[in-house]
Amino acid sequence: MKFPLYTIGLDFGTGSVRCLVVRTEDGGEIGSAVHPYSHGNGGVYGDASEPELARQHPEDFIEGLKRSVSQAIENARDSDRDFTPDRIVGVGVDTTGSTPIPVDSEGMPLALQPAFTDNVNALAWLWKDHTAKDEAKAITDRAMDSHPEYLAKCGGVYSSEWYWAKIWHCANADPEVARAAAAWVEFADWLPAILSGREGNPSRGICPAGHKAMYHESWGGYPSREFLASLHPELARARDALEGCVAVSVDTPAGYLTPNWAAKLGIPAGIPVSTGAFDAHIGSIACGIRPGVMVKVLGTSGCDMMVEPLIHPLEDIPGLCGIVPGSILPGHHGLEAGQAALGDLYGWWVDWIKPDRLSHEELTRKAALLKPGETGLLALDWNNGNRTVIVDQHLTGLLVGQTLRTLPEEVYRALIEATAFGAKIIMNRFEEYGVKVEEIITTGGVAHKNPFILQIYADVLERPIRVARSDQACALGAAIVAAVISGVYPDFPSAQKAMGGVQPGCYNPQPESVRIYRELFQLYKDMHDAFGTSTESVSLRHIMKRLIKIREDSRSC
Repeated sequence: MKFPLYTIGLDFGTGSVRCLVVRTEDGGEIGSAVHPYSHGNGGVYGDASEPELARQHPEDFIEGLKRSVSQAIENARDSDRDFTPDRIVGVGVDTTGSTPIPVDSEGMPLALQPAFTDNVNALAWLWKDHTAKDEAKAITDRAMDSHPEYLAKCGGVYSSEWYWAKIWHCANADPEVARAAAAWVEFADWLPAILSGREGNPSRGICPAGHKAMYHESWGGYPSREFLASLHPELARARDALEGCVAVSVDTPAGYLTPNWAAKLGIPAGIPVSTGAFDAHIGSIACGIRPGVMVKVLGTSGCDMMVEPLIHPLEDIPGLCGIVPGSILPGHHGLEAGQAALGDLYGWWVDWIKPDRLSHEELTRKAALLKPGETGLLALDWNNGNRTVIVDQHLTGLLVGQTLRTLPEEVYRALIEATAFGAKIIMNRFEEYGVKVEEIITTGGVAHKNPFILQIYADVLERPIRVARSDQACALGAAIVAAVISGVYPDFPSAQKAMGGVQPGCYNPQPESVRIYRELFQLYKDMHDAFGTSTESVSLRHIMKRLIKIREDSRSC
C-alpha cells in the first residue's frame, strides 16, 4: 500500500507566522496553525517620534516557528488518519522582505545578545521601515551616474524599503550596531539557514538578492565593492560578507533539516529545507502563476507578480521592483511591482480616524450601496508613499471632492477605488512593455474577506478576477516548493496543477461601472502625474468640477 506524503509550508508575515501541513497528492491542507508575534505592537516595534520606523524581534520568528509547527502537526493528526510526522518529506519557507537582520560571525542576530537587548536598531528591519529614504535617494543618484545598469533591473529607482539603504541608514543612525554586525542577512535567508545549520554561511536566494539587493548575473552578482565603498565604508564591509555568494532559485534546497531542529519540531531530520523567498512570490506559485497571469496579493500592502519565459526578450521596465531571472519560477523572469499601502490604507480610516466607530464590515455594507462616481470623491493612495511605478517615499495621500455632507462610507469607497486605480497604473506599465495581463488571480486577507473590493478591482482593471483556492496561499506555495525540492514532483507546473488552484466563480467587469471608472481613472492619472511624475506645472482645476458632474450624473440615474 502506498502511503501519502506531506510537506510543511511556513509563511512568516508581518504580524504572525502561519504553518500548513499539506498532502502532496492533492494539496489537501490537513493541519494549520497561526502564531501571532508577541513583541511590539502586533509584532512590530515603532517609534512615535519616527513614524517610518518598523522593526521586529527575531525571538518572535523562533517562537512562532516552534509553536506553529507543533500545533499544525497536532491538527494534522486529528484530521487525517494516514498522517504521521515521519511522512513529512520537505519544508518550504517564505518571509516578508526586504527584512534584513544584523548578525554576528556565528549568524546570531545582534538583538539576541545582552549588549543589544534594548536597541531597536539591532532588530530585524521590517519591509515597511522607510527610515532610509535619504540613503535610498543617494544610492539612486550615485548609481545613475556610475552604474545605471544596477538601476535598470530594479525599475530605475532604489527604494528605502530595500537592503542596502537600510544597512546604510543603520551605519548613519547607530554606528555601534553597524560595526558589531559581521553580516546583514535577509530574513528569507536567515530562517532556512538556522533550520539547516548554516547560520554562519547561509544560502542566498535569488528572490531577495535580485529584487532588493541589486544582484544580477550580468554584472557578476551583487554591486561592486568599489561602488558600495563610495557610499559608505560599512556598505563595503557588508559586501565583503557576501563575497563568493551565488544566489539560487527556490528549486535548489538551502540545506537539510538538522537533528536538533528535527527534535524541536517533531519531524524527520535530513529532509530538504527550501531556499527562502518572499511571501508574495511564493504565494503566486500556489495561485498558479504562469505567463499572462498576474497574481495580486491584496494584504496590508499590495504586490503584483508576473512571469515571462527567459527565452523571451524582455525590456527593462521603469518603476518595477525588479526583473529577476528565476525569482519566482525557474526558467522565467520574475517581475514584481506593488503598492506600499492597501489594507493598511483602509485600516487607517477605520482604526485611526474611527469614523462613527464603524467597522470594516459596516463601512463595506454602506459603501456597497453607492454607485461608481456617486461619492464625488477621488483619492491618491500614497499614505505610505509610492512603491510602483513612481518609487518615491516622499509622496503622501490626498482626498479631493469633500463637502460638508461627505459620509464615512463615501471616503471608505474612495480609498478602495484609489488602490484599484493605482493597481491599473501598474498593470498598464506591464502592458506598455509587452507583458500582457490576460487574467488576474488574487490572494491575501483582503481578497478572501471582501467580495465588494474585488468587484471594484474587476471593474477598474477591466479583467476577470479569480481568487486563490487557499486563504493561506503563501504557506501553501511554500509547501509546493517543498514538494518539488523533495522530488515528489519533477517540476513546478506539475506540482502547481496537483496542489494549487483557484476557487470556483469569477468577478467579471460590469459594463456600466467600467464606463464610469474609465473617466475617474483618467482624473486619477492626471493627479498621479501632476503630483508624482511631472517636472512642470500642471493645471488640475478641472478635477473638482468633473467630479461634481460625475457625481450628479450618477445620482440622477
